[in-house]
Amino acid sequence: MKLCIVTHKIKKGDGQGRVNYEVVKEAISRGHHLTLLASEVAPELKDHSSVNWIEIPVQKYPAELIRNFVFAKKSADWLRKHGSDFDCLKVNGAITTTSADVNAVHFVHSSWLRCLATSRFASTPVHISRTRRDIYGFYQWLYTALNAYWEIQAFQKTKVVIAVSEKVAQELVNIGVPRSKIQVIVNGVDLAEFAPGVSDRQKLGLPKDVTLALFAGDIRTSRKNLDTVLHALVQVPDLHLAVVGDTEGSPFPQLAASLGLSDRVHFVGYRRDIADIMRAADLFVFPSRYEACTLVLLEALASGLPVITATATGGAELVTPECGIVLPNTDDIDALAAALKSLDHAQRQQMSQAARTVAEQYSWNTMAQTYLDLFEELNKHEEHRSHPHLSPSSGSLSLPFSAASAD
Repeated sequence: MKLCIVTHKIKKGDGQGRVNYEVVKEAISRGHHLTLLASEVAPELKDHSSVNWIEIPVQKYPAELIRNFVFAKKSADWLRKHGSDFDCLKVNGAITTTSADVNAVHFVHSSWLRCLATSRFASTPVHISRTRRDIYGFYQWLYTALNAYWEIQAFQKTKVVIAVSEKVAQELVNIGVPRSKIQVIVNGVDLAEFAPGVSDRQKLGLPKDVTLALFAGDIRTSRKNLDTVLHALVQVPDLHLAVVGDTEGSPFPQLAASLGLSDRVHFVGYRRDIADIMRAADLFVFPSRYEACTLVLLEALASGLPVITATATGGAELVTPECGIVLPNTDDIDALAAALKSLDHAQRQQMSQAARTVAEQYSWNTMAQTYLDLFEELNKHEEHRSHPHLSPSSGSLSLPFSAASAD
């Protein structure tokens, strides 16, 4: 099978890029030929004999919106000339303007825009356009609005839409994507890198002999909801919190100080040793106000950490009562404080194994195999349509949705 993948990055260390990295590896192992339209590709992939990398350089452009627009145009121009050479074309969101066989959706800008329009978070500004009434704030709003428009067009031109969580699947339905076009494939996790264990807190710059919760994510805006976590922490005086995230331009160190939490909240900055930090923590708290599907949640589960999250967080459906707590309201400070208090040592020990068991169902390998099974089934279906003399059984599309209805 000749497979073409269109995405910005195909490498480890990048959420969407890691998904495509694992998909490419699985495709290579199955003997397929790949063409990758991307700006960055991991060296071990681009140099493989089965891989043809069509580089689309956009780094010289000053803003992400411009980079995305240029990438979409260049990739579309190339695909108009060569797209018919492929058996299956996979894209991500509104990354290109041509039609595709499979579109993997990691974020629904239309849903995020709807949250802003309905003032769902009026009491707590989330989008930076709410807090920055300047050119940069307008740019962020424009970025969201344009992507919301482009992605709806992209989904309409796709045979199968992959949602990375049940939450994303419902959001796609809400903006008009037929449920028959949607399949849920949850992102994976590295079960070897993220595993239960013990880390030296002192070497990581963390306090010893205290109960330590962990929060990890972009803390430059309020979308991840660190503000509610900090306010809840005031009510849990024996609990410390490690915060992983770039503090430059973040309002939260000042908020923690104003709440009298400077001695118990430890801002450790952006870190690449997050797996070690997870092994040093006792629980993971992440009640994000909006999330499509967060890799860090699965990484915490794989590390054996009890998880406190919220229904607005994509992937929260993976957190069972045996391994964590899912809050119905992201901004309920008292409910979050009560959840933090409820996870005593015995409860955390009991939840740890259950958390790991959940994560073991979502390895990168399992995810990549599911994608390739889908590609091969679609290709088989197309071969049958192109060769009607084939028997019905050899050309049927045995998937949990009707791909034919998406044509």
